[in-house]
Amino acid sequence: MASAKILVVDDDPSIRTLIHRFLSKQNYQMESAEDGKSALAVFEQFNPDLVILDVNLPDATGYALCQEMQSRTGVFVLMLTSRADEADKIRGFAQGADDYLTKPFSLGELEVRVGAILKRQRPVTTAEQQCLVFNGLSIDPVRREVTLNQEIVPLTALEFDLLHFLASHPGRVWRRAELIQKVWDYEYVGDQRVVDVHIGQIRKKIEIDTTQPALIQTVRGVGYKFEAPDSASTPA
Repeated sequence: MASAKILVVDDDPSIRTLIHRFLSKQNYQMESAEDGKSALAVFEQFNPDLVILDVNLPDATGYALCQEMQSRTGVFVLMLTSRADEADKIRGFAQGADDYLTKPFSLGELEVRVGAILKRQRPVTTAEQQCLVFNGLSIDPVRREVTLNQEIVPLTALEFDLLHFLASHPGRVWRRAELIQKVWDYEYVGDQRVVDVHIGQIRKKIEIDTTQPALIQTVRGVGYKFEAPDSASTPA
């Protein structure tokens, strides 16, 4: 399998060079850019699998760039920020970021996060290939597509993984820490409310009434469960 392609976008040359050199040694194909304009130009040419993206760029916000890039390809985005503020993280995830790293960070942590994100590209096994169908909701793990009443639901890579995981175990209640381990695929250090943010994003896209979610239900004091509608057939 060819090594993954990673684009680093940061206006700080020392951080940019550090990440570029470190990940090159891990055998990733690397490119870098110092601002939004050059980042988009490199993005078009290079077609990366993952973009490591600084939130604050001289000519653009990382949030806008994240949306722009993800509207073109199924690229993964790891946001870098010097702000540890929870509101910034929530905003980043709402714009489609797959993960978040706050500066200063260790290269070891960067390596783990990058590895965990890129694992989402792995081919699905035969057992995982079955389409899950619940009334008008269909989850196709091969095409990584979700449709609701035949309309495509635009989910980020992480939102898809989270929904597919919950829907694969209907009725089972999962604690936030368990979901982080199963879906994020590493020991997550930080606020477990990151799960709530992503659940909230998915609900906006698939629930008829987000104030009374029918599919992804909150189990107070524990976590979440996917509740299959009565006339569900699973798998298709």
